[in-house]
Amino acid sequence: MTRRDKINYYLDIAQTVLTRGTCMRRNFGAIIVKNDQIISTGYVGAPRGRKNCTDLGFCTRQRLQVPRGTRYELCRSVHAEANAIIHAERSDMIGSTLYLVGREYDSGEYVANANPCAMCKRMIINAGISTVIVRDDLDHYRVINVEDWVINDESLEEITGY
Repeated sequence: MTRRDKINYYLDIAQTVLTRGTCMRRNFGAIIVKNDQIISTGYVGAPRGRKNCTDLGFCTRQRLQVPRGTRYELCRSVHAEANAIIHAERSDMIGSTLYLVGREYDSGEYVANANPCAMCKRMIINAGISTVIVRDDLDHYRVINVEDWVINDESLEEITGY
């Protein structure tokens, strides 16, 4: 048996975390790691005490036919990245890596070209996380330098057209 490389090892853990998710569209699992120590984990789910979409049996955004990637304020859930950040000390996250895996709810397929949403990107930047690694399939992933999000500020493009 071949030993799993370290990056896929952590992505495998994030994939296990996503199985706790309660979204009826897509579930994500996130873990934050620093110096080979897991700092925090997070999955998609409603805030504590509120009913999850899986408990209700419907997704509000699906019912309203909201296109994917838009109108997140209508979603009942907190994103996996946000939950992982909320449950960690900022001092532990500075210079850390966030591993992210997404699966489609119905098919179980990996989310194609998964990336943190604009709000999660801002939280990742402020948390001091330096790298995000996103799984594309069981053995392949992308490495994102968070500093690139700071330098290439997409929010300005939307406003100024640059």
